[in-house]
Amino acid sequence: MWDWFSIEWFTLARFRAFVWVDAYYLYGILAVPVLLWLRGVLHGRATQQLNISFNKGELPADWSSGLRWLFPISMFFAVSLLFVALARPQIVRDLTEQEAEVIDIVLALDISDSMLERDLLPNRLAVAKTVAKAFIKGRLQDRIGLVLFAGEAFTLCPLTSDYEILCSYIDDVSSSRITVSGTSIGNALAVCINRLRESKARSKVVILLSDGENMTGNLDPNTAAKLAKVFNVRVYTIAVGKPAAKQTVMDSTATTIPADENTLQQISNITNGRFYRATDNAALRGVFGQIDRLERMKIKTKNYKDVKDYYRIYLNWAMVFLILALYLKTTFAANVLED
Repeated sequence: MWDWFSIEWFTLARFRAFVWVDAYYLYGILAVPVLLWLRGVLHGRATQQLNISFNKGELPADWSSGLRWLFPISMFFAVSLLFVALARPQIVRDLTEQEAEVIDIVLALDISDSMLERDLLPNRLAVAKTVAKAFIKGRLQDRIGLVLFAGEAFTLCPLTSDYEILCSYIDDVSSSRITVSGTSIGNALAVCINRLRESKARSKVVILLSDGENMTGNLDPNTAAKLAKVFNVRVYTIAVGKPAAKQTVMDSTATTIPADENTLQQISNITNGRFYRATDNAALRGVFGQIDRLERMKIKTKNYKDVKDYYRIYLNWAMVFLILALYLKTTFAANVLED
């Protein structure tokens, strides 16, 4: 309540910190001494109506003449501070508020024995782990989960924004985590959907990384993909390693089509995602880089100003000096000595 009652409001640093809304009122301060001077000129011939004598030794000889200045000084400060208040001093702070639309991502990683092949060095699984960690560390505020699959699938890490813990889970991943052989892509996708189906995120994404076609499991991959579409889950599929080609005998112009790409392509098509083939380390890094660019969070930036008025501080001071001036004007000392 009494914060205004401080000499700090009259320091040069304080005045420099202000933004003045109506700064032209400050020029009125220059006119105050002129008005007081004119007042002195107009009353220059006024004579004192009552002489007061003081005992010698009690007060300085010029004490009575010094009292004459109290009233004009008080009026000067009162009117000047009123002009300062009219100029509306403010402190303005530019503030920026960012709102991020978070994306929920589940990384489904194939850890079947075929992921130990060395067409990617040192092997497919090791490269996939390294690139996945780099992808995770490049995200911002997104929640990411991890699902492992081979002949069966399970969640190793639920959705989290603690990337250090998630990367530590990935470091511990090995093909021995699941003893059931085979590749159950349908079951893996179902586990991912289960993690994302209640998500309120703007975008829900599955990155499914595998090197083989669906060989086992009790859920067809296409059925799982249709279920993903129902829950607005977009699936990016990545086929890792050099394709195992199978010759089609349709006509003389037939081309070799990788047998393990068909399922992954169908999943991505059904869910409006994308299919990628990564045949070496650099290609896999490039695939994750493309997905990273496609699934960037949208950041809404709001710029606004925090404005705080301080005119009341100086209005209070103006009232103090005005009351002091009126008091001096009506007291015995000021009234007698001034007129």
